[in-house]
Amino acid sequence: MKGLIKQICVVGFVISFIASCTSNRESVVDSYLGFDIPKDSVDAFVKAKMKEYKIPGLSMAIINDGKVVYHKVEGYADLEKQLPITKQTIFEGASLSKPVFGFFVMTLVEDGLLDLDKPLHEYWEYPDIAHDERYKKITARMALSHRTGFQNWREDDKDNILKIQFEPGTDFFYSGEGYQYLTQVLKHILNTDDAGLEVEFQKRIGKPIGLDHTVYIQNTYTRKHKAEPYDKDAKWIDWKNDYWFKKENNIFSAPASIHSESLDFSKWMIAVMNEDILTEDSYKELLKPHSEVPYDEFDISYSLGFTIPELPFTNIYLHGGNNEGFTSWFVLDTKKDWGFVIFTNSEYGEQLGEELSFYLLSDPGQRKLYLTIGIALVTFILMLLFLVKQIIKEIKKRKIEKC
Repeated sequence: MKGLIKQICVVGFVISFIASCTSNRESVVDSYLGFDIPKDSVDAFVKAKMKEYKIPGLSMAIINDGKVVYHKVEGYADLEKQLPITKQTIFEGASLSKPVFGFFVMTLVEDGLLDLDKPLHEYWEYPDIAHDERYKKITARMALSHRTGFQNWREDDKDNILKIQFEPGTDFFYSGEGYQYLTQVLKHILNTDDAGLEVEFQKRIGKPIGLDHTVYIQNTYTRKHKAEPYDKDAKWIDWKNDYWFKKENNIFSAPASIHSESLDFSKWMIAVMNEDILTEDSYKELLKPHSEVPYDEFDISYSLGFTIPELPFTNIYLHGGNNEGFTSWFVLDTKKDWGFVIFTNSEYGEQLGEELSFYLLSDPGQRKLYLTIGIALVTFILMLLFLVKQIIKEIKKRKIEKC
């Protein structure tokens, strides 16, 4: 018996050693399930998808064990001038603004400046919705978890009037307007304007985390290094004459105006993984489900800024971003310290982000998976042989005793 167990251990060790030696750690990234994915395979996948979706440019980072292990910039910041994407290229993050803003808001909650459940009108009365008394029930928690009842944008209706579609707090409806209402309240609480709110964001979040070029209001650097936007057909968008650019230029737009690039944004993701800046209780409040999101495939919740796919044995948080000509996506797991983020100057960044999520779930080549299964099979066979051997011994023993 001891000899057989020794054989099992030796075989297991040898196969495990082979599995660990089949890849150079510098040339691979870990999939979500822990299998090796060669970096050149990731490169090939990204390039193929960029070609398929006509994505002009991209900035991407993958995080393993709380560290960036893969960084890629690909394509063009300006197709017409053939200017390449570089490490300095800045993108609009669009709705990636929302989880970062929720994070920022929690610092004010910790300082006692804001109560998540106190009606916002008690801080500042909102003239744009004063015609509907129901707005006086809206809280910061409702705004961050999309339960205000507001439209996404008032411009979604022909009359451009802000409306409440249902009793605040009773249902989910994705709304940038709710975030903007909370932004107005924060400016009032802090006795500042949009520029002052940007300064406050940098003081509370940007500088402590080390965000070099992540801003809600653009500065000289981001304007100089920003990529040009392109539509679904990779046609340039005349952003200077775009309605949303004119509306949000020099405005702290909490739901949509963040500008960044993958390496800088990954610093914030790692801070969330490490539970930096905020207290443990604040993280629980920030990340726990607050709203049920209508979705047919599986259950999805929304926290105070994060989308939560409710998958067993995971702690995944994610968000996509979609502004005209700029789309983005990030995924992180707070327990595994794993994640990735992409920024594109295209309409297909969210689509690519979703496909990358599935691609990075496991080892696409299955090489390490096969080796793992092989170890399990060999161990099972050896154990089965041992069991058969013991049964045979027992049968022989009983025959001898009968004789």
